[in-house]
Amino acid sequence: MNNSNILASLEAMLFAAGDPVEPAKIAEVLEIDVENIIKMLGHLEAMYDENNSGLRIVRIDGKYQLCTREEYSDEVRGLLEIKKNTPLSQAAFEVLAIVAYNKTVTRSFIEQIRGVDCSGPVSNLIQKGLIEEKGRLDLPGRPLVYGTTDRFLRCFSLNSLDDLPDLPRESDTANDSQTSLFEEKNSENKLFTEKNSSDSDIAQETKGEDI
Repeated sequence: MNNSNILASLEAMLFAAGDPVEPAKIAEVLEIDVENIIKMLGHLEAMYDENNSGLRIVRIDGKYQLCTREEYSDEVRGLLEIKKNTPLSQAAFEVLAIVAYNKTVTRSFIEQIRGVDCSGPVSNLIQKGLIEEKGRLDLPGRPLVYGTTDRFLRCFSLNSLDDLPDLPRESDTANDSQTSLFEEKNSENKLFTEKNSSDSDIAQETKGEDI
């Protein structure tokens, strides 16, 4: 693997990871010694600086993370607020129903039920503060466990998850039935396009494109 490919691999890995990554983990994946990985990370950092890129490499407690530059924080924050206030898609409603009725679930469990990748809807629901990480299972890979938040309860006017309506005994499509329960409970004030970033402002539109 030449230096160009290594730099591209480092960039892709840091972008996909999101969180700070230890050089040793990168070295293990690329099968390159740690010293060279650290050196290449320095090259990547210098490239961003020389090209006046909107991205930069930051070092946190010996780990490396790909971040946006502070001078573009207003633009990034504005985009994230727009994304945060978009209505929930059908896919997000289905994921939210699965999480709520099962109390705590892993993403793989959600994907097993829906039969498709759910990373987009899960991220969207986390950004909106409707679900959150609840810990990790003591299993290989230590998968994350997700559950609903207090904000979810407030938005749906629930005291606890025990107040969710009972699931129907028979249904043509389990996911659609779970989703319809949420929509029915909020039929008078359809959910999740927020106004003025307030929990009490409920949207009038719940249907959006799949995320």
